[in-house]
This record gives sequence, C-alpha cells and structure tokens, in this order.
Amino acid sequence: MSEIKKTTQEQAVLAYGDELIKYDIIRRTVRLAPFNSRPLKDAPRKEAARKIRIKVHSDQRVVALVPGDATDASIREAMLKQARWIWKNIQQFSTQKEYVMSRQYVSGETQFYLGRRYMLKVLVMPGEVAGVKLYRGKLVVTLTNEKNKQPEQIKALLDFWYLQKARKIFEERLQAVFPKITWINKVPSFRMMNMKKQWGSCSSRGSLMLNPHLVKASRECIDYVLLHELCHIAEHNHSERFWRLLDQVMLNWREVKSNLDDMAELYLNE
Repeated sequence: MSEIKKTTQEQAVLAYGDELIKYDIIRRTVRLAPFNSRPLKDAPRKEAARKIRIKVHSDQRVVALVPGDATDASIREAMLKQARWIWKNIQQFSTQKEYVMSRQYVSGETQFYLGRRYMLKVLVMPGEVAGVKLYRGKLVVTLTNEKNKQPEQIKALLDFWYLQKARKIFEERLQAVFPKITWINKVPSFRMMNMKKQWGSCSSRGSLMLNPHLVKASRECIDYVLLHELCHIAEHNHSERFWRLLDQVMLNWREVKSNLDDMAELYLNE
C-alpha cells in the first residue's frame, strides 16, 4: 500500500541545545551505466553525488540525502555542521501559518499535471463545447454560458479531465515499468478511486487501485507508486524482502517518495 507522508525506514536524532531533531536518511545508490549508454562526462555531477545534502521541508520534516555507503559518523558530522541552519529553518516553518487554502476554481489558481504547475483559466464561450485543455502553459476550462461559472461545475469538468488523463498515463507507465517485474507474466489490471491517504493499493488477487490525483505528480513519482504496488504482488507485507524487491526495481525510490510526499498536500487539495 503506497501511503502518503510515511517516513523512511532509516531515521536518526540530532541534539541541538535542548532540542532533539529527528531526521530521515535517504541513501542514493549509484547505478552502473548500461553497455549501450553514453559515457559519463560530467565529473562535477559525480562528485556532487558523493556529498550529503540536507533538506528541511515545509512540514518541518528533515531529510538527509546521502551516498549509499555513507557511514553513520559521516552523516552525524554533516548534520552537526548544519545544526544551526536546520534548527533555524524548522523554527521559520513552525512560526509560519502553513496551510493549503481550499480551491475556489477561478482563473489564476494553480493546478498540477505530471509534476508541472499550470495556471487555471476559466473562459465563457457560447456555442463552444464545454471542456478542459492545456493551451500555451495554461489549463483552460471552457464553459458554454455565464450561469455555469460555478465552482462545482468547473471542478466537475476538471475531475473528468484528470480522470481521463490518469487512465491513459497509468496505462502507459505500467507498460513502461513492467519489464522490471519478473514475478508476474502479464500487466495487471487497475481501477481508479479518489483517496485521501493512499496513492495506491494492491489486492490479494494482484489487481491495482490507483488514486487519479497521482497524475498531478511527475512520471517518476507515478512509476514509484506503480512499482511499489507491483512489488506487493510478490510480497503483500512491508517485509525486508519487499524493500529488497523495491530496491532492485527502483534504486532511488526513497528520494522520489520524499519528493512525492512533499507535494502531497497540494496534489490532493480540492
């Protein structure tokens, strides 16, 4: 079950004065380049991959992105060096009024699709067909008359558009990631349902349930959720074997999941 806002398996605690700061550790695993790939020429990138990066999220989660072979001592040293900066950012986020306002479904609001932000534009065009389309970097909702310019009407059109896009994108991404899965012989079926606390689930029979809001996230995030659920076909619990399977099919899933969790509140906002 791909849950929202679930912390990583590896955690630690940093002491700063009288404060104890919990933080997640996400290890980056270096993938060997395939034989037919282009040579790696970007030396600074390779060097950057060795560094420990620290992120403080708006919900005050602290995450350390570290090389796969980083020692506990090196991680702790990096965290101590940045302790004041970490504490300062946590305090700033805690004093801000952090909330997501309910959508009004009016022109100028932000909508998301495949990890990108789009401005919503509502047009009233008599004689045209009511609907939604992406046009010149905007998500345009067309209404046939002024009396239909109500939030519930606009939301209904957007929900239908997202549902249609989600079905198409999920089918494409399932086909794309399926070659990584060796424990089943055919691409499983899936259904869609709006969920507030899950991105997806897998039944005991191997069919998938996916949250259509997931189409607002990047393709990489969609792939993570699909692979997570496909791993549940082989291992229904979050056992050690399950996490090993997920590591095999997506080395950077921890970082991808962290990015998805960070945007969850915005993607799920209705």
